Amino acid sequence: MSKYLTAALYKFVSLPDYKALQAPILAACAQHHIKGTILLASEGINGTIAGLPEDIHQVLHILRQDPRLEDLQHKESYAEEHPFYRMKVRLKKEIVTLGVEGISPTKQVGIYVKPEDWNALISDPEVIVLDTRNDYEVSIGTFKGALDPNTTTFREFPDYVKNNLDKTQHKKVAMFCTGGIRCEKASSYMMEQGFAEVFHLQGGILKYLETVPETESLWQGECFVFDQRVAVKHNLEVGEFDQCYACRHPLSPAELLSPQYTPGISCPYCYDQLSEQKRASLTERQKQVILAKQRGETHIGEKQKK
Repeated sequence: MSKYLTAALYKFVSLPDYKALQAPILAACAQHHIKGTILLASEGINGTIAGLPEDIHQVLHILRQDPRLEDLQHKESYAEEHPFYRMKVRLKKEIVTLGVEGISPTKQVGIYVKPEDWNALISDPEVIVLDTRNDYEVSIGTFKGALDPNTTTFREFPDYVKNNLDKTQHKKVAMFCTGGIRCEKASSYMMEQGFAEVFHLQGGILKYLETVPETESLWQGECFVFDQRVAVKHNLEVGEFDQCYACRHPLSPAELLSPQYTPGISCPYCYDQLSEQKRASLTERQKQVILAKQRGETHIGEKQKK
């Protein structure tokens, strides 16, 4: 088994005192040598953290001592290298930013669909299947037949719904995202807009890839994740994609061979967009990464190898 355990967690719950939770959570993570990011807002908690298994379980236990978080769910995966460089606990207006006031899964939410029931739902010709993730995530993998909203941020989702979906025609909508959090909020928004039957994949793509055998899967490609693994495949194995440091776009093995790809500096997606000043800055940063490696150190800007 790989050394480091990654735990992805979230819960929509009223946390009016969320600012007071920042310091003790950060202290607990520091005590147990945990790295990653946790977001806190009045609407709940969202985060991904990694460390040694016993330390992760200790921090999860501490979080669940708060009665409001006692049923906090999390998803686990393992990695050979630590997927994060530091620990951050951030205060936010929303734990997933939709930008629409009053939308909360604690008020109303769509119908949860278990991974083992997902294939049957999205194979129904009357169901519209919608990928709620951003364009760069969709580009490396999605479910067969799913619509791509071509959004660059989740804030654009309401406009996509307004311009492309009709509650009188699209009676059944099934949505999915990486871990389930965006879909909970998106389903709440769509119900607010009057859509009758809104379904979403419980636990997200990650739970589906962990649960459904590859031989039965309707997933195509890999799933982008927001840590140094970049992407995962079935059984949550680390995928083949890398990432461009300059623009953060995922890169396939073929794109890594492009003459426009220079580690830490540019890739086919950003090569023509870099100013000379930015290129020089990235070149100097990459130089420092290489020098740090020669000294046997890890530079904060270095992507760990998978």
